[in-house]
Amino acid sequence: MRRVLLASVLSVVAMIGMLTAPLACAQTPAIPDTPAGVVLKAWLDAFNSGDSARMEAYYQKYQPDMNAANQLRFRDQTGGFDLLSIERSDPTRLLFTAKEHKGETTAFGLIEVSPTEHNKVTTWRLQAMGANVPASATHIDAAERARVIDGAIAQLGEFYVFPDVAKRMGDSLHARAGRGAYDADDNGLIFALQLNDELRAISHDKHLRVDFSARALPPQPAAPPRRTPEVIARQQAQMDAINCGFDKAEVLPDNVGYLKFDMFADPELCGPTAAAAMSFLAGTRALIIDLRENGGGSPAMVTYIASYLFSKRTHLNDLWERKSGGTEEFWTRDSLPGRKFGGEKPVYVLTASRTFSGAEEFSYDLKTQKRATIVGETTGGGAHPVSGHRIDEHFIIGVPMARAINPITHTNWEGVGVEPDVKVPAAEALTTAQKLIRQKTQP
Repeated sequence: MRRVLLASVLSVVAMIGMLTAPLACAQTPAIPDTPAGVVLKAWLDAFNSGDSARMEAYYQKYQPDMNAANQLRFRDQTGGFDLLSIERSDPTRLLFTAKEHKGETTAFGLIEVSPTEHNKVTTWRLQAMGANVPASATHIDAAERARVIDGAIAQLGEFYVFPDVAKRMGDSLHARAGRGAYDADDNGLIFALQLNDELRAISHDKHLRVDFSARALPPQPAAPPRRTPEVIARQQAQMDAINCGFDKAEVLPDNVGYLKFDMFADPELCGPTAAAAMSFLAGTRALIIDLRENGGGSPAMVTYIASYLFSKRTHLNDLWERKSGGTEEFWTRDSLPGRKFGGEKPVYVLTASRTFSGAEEFSYDLKTQKRATIVGETTGGGAHPVSGHRIDEHFIIGVPMARAINPITHTNWEGVGVEPDVKVPAAEALTTAQKLIRQKTQP
């Protein structure tokens, strides 16, 4: 089973299709003058402008946990969005459909704001739904709600890393359904969010997630699909299109290396890219690794990149799987392509509150091995690898099925995050690390 230390596998499924609405609208729908409507208008104005300063101002005001630079790249991909319809509107919740400028892609959006702090966005979803899928495809009935609840309980009971917590979640879902708590949820996206809220309130597990797709999901295969040459070529092309998540590899003044990458991709596909970046920076006198936008990924890539930072074989992490009861050990590799940075020169890892999952493991591994200084904010707190399970044609659940066990601390960062050695706002982490290097090392 291929493991990931983030829930993005579910996001891919959730983005399978797009919602379309009639394109022959005579005019743009009126946006309600409500707290949620104000946010939608502000987002459309900033996002469609393509102006970095306006987008930065929007995200600082309404969604400070989001990164404006990443959203600017998303804007460049889509060209912005045209509002197609307002599907439902309450003062603090708004559902809408929109179409991207550069293609036929349409999406279903949900905005929720705090009842007391109207500038605080509590839920933001822009979910692709699939070409030629009407808005009515998001409608669900009582039979599907019951099927999804039963399916979610079954998957949690079989796979969730803590069986006692799985039982509490199942009992809670049954009790809430019996009281009619979900009877008003006739929209699949909202129902999925309601289940997320309930399950996370009990488990406090940020990897646990239910997702909805308006288009029918393919049947879950009985075994992992074969990685044929055609499949590998397609996956490689997808990774190449984003350079395997590697954003920057450069030498800063005073021969300080700087590496920024935003995911831990499969080393079978992206090992050469990682090796090239690490080899390029191997001769620098100190190395800064920027994980402030990194949401995690493959544990194998965590080990692969970390291996360039040690001079001898080192035990980094273990993963214990609930269903099998087996434990997989992760050690640095002895043999690597290119040049190593080595285990003696200083390394600084930059973190933010949104640093998550595999990026947290990388930070935690290096911190516990005393191999790096962590600079920035406490990370998100997700240490349980997740696997996706199809519930029915429209719902999938990501079930955390294993837990990390550090060989030094014999625990992990679940629920608490990785505490930085030098705590500063994420925006100040890079300059702080550079200052620390100037203080502690000589050219």
